[in-house]
Amino acid sequence: MDGVLVRGGEAIPGAEDFVGALTTRGVPFLALTNNSLYPPDEVSAKLAAVGLKIPETAIWTCAQATARFLATHHPGGSAYLLGEAGLVAAMAGYDLDYVAPDYVVLGELASYSAEAVARACALVAAGARFIATNPDRSVPTPAGTRPACGAVAAMITAATGVTPYFIGKPNPTMMRTGLSIIGGDPRTTAMVGDRMDTDIVGGVEAGLRTVLVLSGCTRRADEVRQFPYQPDLIVNSVADLVELVWR
Repeated sequence: MDGVLVRGGEAIPGAEDFVGALTTRGVPFLALTNNSLYPPDEVSAKLAAVGLKIPETAIWTCAQATARFLATHHPGGSAYLLGEAGLVAAMAGYDLDYVAPDYVVLGELASYSAEAVARACALVAAGARFIATNPDRSVPTPAGTRPACGAVAAMITAATGVTPYFIGKPNPTMMRTGLSIIGGDPRTTAMVGDRMDTDIVGGVEAGLRTVLVLSGCTRRADEVRQFPYQPDLIVNSVADLVELVWR
């Protein structure tokens, strides 16, 4: 969503029209985010505050994808969580174990407790499998860049020698589970994103058509040439996609 529908706490010009066109035409869609801080209802409310009417059922977070992955691959398992409300809500129903869990699951945290990270290191070193919601190493904030999930994961890896399995973008698992939710076919579904190294490569690996917008992290079309994979379409913003929805 960041860089595609919103930027700097404001809706990107044309985003409201784009979402409106999808809704009016009845085109199923999901808004994906690698931010695991908030549950879907809060994300939907934040979007509504800037004029984007996206129901919580059309929000797909990396926390939800992580919970789906664990429920599929290890139903009835247990986990030690490092995360905020978004991850806790997504993992509801999965047994939480702070002594001998099957998994250590790392998500975004507003502030990281040294004690909690140390506990995660001890559990991973003792044999707990290591899962992280997303590989993003930093996030921009009004106060400057702060460490994100990927940075803390790297710290745990440095201490234990164990690399986590990242569920969020660019892992195509997040896109494929999203496809199953909307009943999409890869041949007729597009991934619209602003990052070549997460959105576009994830879409390519999931077999989707890909659209790169230049309204977020990628600002110039010539930046794309360095990547071995290429998007199917490059546009300035989702405003340029409104007419395509109506075709």
